[in-house]
Amino acid sequence: MEHITHFFLGLVDSTGYFGLFTVMLLGNIGVPIGTEIVLPAAGALAAKGHLSNLWVAGAVATFGEVVGGTILYAIGYAGGRPFVARWGKYFKLDEHKLDTFHSFYERYGNAVVFVCRFVPIVRGIAALPAGVSRMQKRYFWLYTALGSAIFCFSLILLGNAFGRHLDAIVPAIRRFSFGFLALLVAALCLVVVRRRRASRGSELA
Repeated sequence: MEHITHFFLGLVDSTGYFGLFTVMLLGNIGVPIGTEIVLPAAGALAAKGHLSNLWVAGAVATFGEVVGGTILYAIGYAGGRPFVARWGKYFKLDEHKLDTFHSFYERYGNAVVFVCRFVPIVRGIAALPAGVSRMQKRYFWLYTALGSAIFCFSLILLGNAFGRHLDAIVPAIRRFSFGFLALLVAALCLVVVRRRRASRGSELA
């Protein structure tokens, strides 16, 4: 994973905005790039003049995320559950996880897509179950674009502010990201337990 991230960091450094767009697109169709590390690095590159404009970098990164998410959404929309059953293992997604996502979507609505934009690993594949669940496209694009813009601009601004001291904040970013993931997993487990208890209760009644 770390070697892959370094490779794509080099791509952004050598090809500029095109590399940044490509990296963010790939990161949102399931390629394990580590975008939460690439984005602060892009901000640091802007601080050093390797990228000409901080705000353009944020816009390019956001656009790359939306395009990548749209591609994966379209795959899920067209392929449905049969696609997940056959190819889901390559996205670390199976039918059980798909059902869990769908239950969250049914309970909390479109905001689930927005929250997923801030969760490592999950954010790179979240568009697939959204497509399988046939989420309305306008809401998918709205929440994906909004969440991606907040995520991308925040991390790019952070990297730009710290510049040469980026290595000092990367571990903190990783800890925060995976802490958020741990909270999400705990919430998922709680929902599953409650659903099972409710179903057992209805069976006994």
